[in-house]
Amino acid sequence: MIKIRVFSLFDYLILSASIFLMIIGIFFIFSSGINSENILVSNEYIKQIIWAVTGLFIMFFAALIDYRKIKRWLKWIFPGLLAVLLFTRFFGRYVNGARSWLGIGSLGIQPSEFGKTVFILFLAMYLEKTEKISERKRFITALLILILPVGLILLQPDLGTASVYIPIFLLMCFVAGVPMRYLLLVFLSGMLTIVMTVLPVWESQIVKQDIPWVTLFTNFKLRMIVVFACSMVTLAGIIGNLLLKRRYFFWIAFVFGIVTFSLLASVAAGWVLKDYQIKRLIVFLDPQTDPLGSGWNIIQSKIAIGSGSIFGQGFLKGTQSHYRFLPQQSTDFIFSILSEELGFAGGLLVFFLYFVIIFRTFFIMKSANNSFGYYIATGIMSMLFFHFIVNVGMVMGIMPITGIPLLFLSYGGSSLWNVMFCMGLLMSINFRRLDFN
Repeated sequence: MIKIRVFSLFDYLILSASIFLMIIGIFFIFSSGINSENILVSNEYIKQIIWAVTGLFIMFFAALIDYRKIKRWLKWIFPGLLAVLLFTRFFGRYVNGARSWLGIGSLGIQPSEFGKTVFILFLAMYLEKTEKISERKRFITALLILILPVGLILLQPDLGTASVYIPIFLLMCFVAGVPMRYLLLVFLSGMLTIVMTVLPVWESQIVKQDIPWVTLFTNFKLRMIVVFACSMVTLAGIIGNLLLKRRYFFWIAFVFGIVTFSLLASVAAGWVLKDYQIKRLIVFLDPQTDPLGSGWNIIQSKIAIGSGSIFGQGFLKGTQSHYRFLPQQSTDFIFSILSEELGFAGGLLVFFLYFVIIFRTFFIMKSANNSFGYYIATGIMSMLFFHFIVNVGMVMGIMPITGIPLLFLSYGGSSLWNVMFCMGLLMSINFRRLDFN
């Protein structure tokens, strides 16, 4: 009986799809280590095998845990995460322009990767506990739970990892019944902040000519005048809404509040992010503006994917990767190698396996017997979908270069262990949907 119950822990669709994706990843990490003379020059694939095997044990451990009992530890784990992120900012290892790693020698972990799961669990616990309190208070506290880790990660600065937290927050709050106007406030503020941050770099690096209205975002004094004016209009809208109870006052405060926040946030982003990091966000619009610099990654990735055609050039026969034209080819651009060597058919296989995992996650979410499990599954589904869409869109040249890995496939222990722990959590939720202990 015990043996049967242990076997029933596993969701075999998720397990098999995860294993297939990890195996595919190992093969193409191996391929990325082959140079133009067909000599293996990297042992990354060996490390990935070790991480994949240990990841399966992590998944099994997470499936065994009753996820409902994790709540008692989260009040300590979440502050611990914030402390580790702060420590990483000042004492972490500097890699690829961000101080986001901790470790000794060649061993290292990226705390912000594991932070995604901690964030999902803590936010799920909060949303479950506050289902009956006022909508505004619930939203404000949930927003603070988002801002704390994201702010610390942006200070590293690691824009790609920080961006993953936002869709997780939005989807979890949406299914928790947070009013759409509050979610629009977060979404529109984020999007407008990005636009205002990149406009000066877009003018100088992409368009390469002066645009009069962009002066608003390059002249600090002028921007502060506009901030003051918008903040006064926002204040007037708030007062009008409180005193006269007219709906249009609310929307005046809503719109001008977003503009005020975005103007201030874009100033802060401009201080934290370097010009080359900002340029990565917009160079996909026209990679030829900097073909040997920021546009190089996208151009080479598109060449690799295009040369793969329907069935690819064959395993270990790719030219872009073996001649080292592709940067970060075992991590961010692993899908480019796969598409070059297996073609459209190989890419379609990866799409299918991801669809299986996301579909099963959606099923587990809908069949969860409590709000805590429901919110956890929602957060994990959002994380999986965002990673997949952004990474594939990035290597195809239709989305900004953000450094987001393709989960299961990209080289790296932190992201692989984290996603395998999430798969175990999903199995725990699914196994206990009938209240099994």
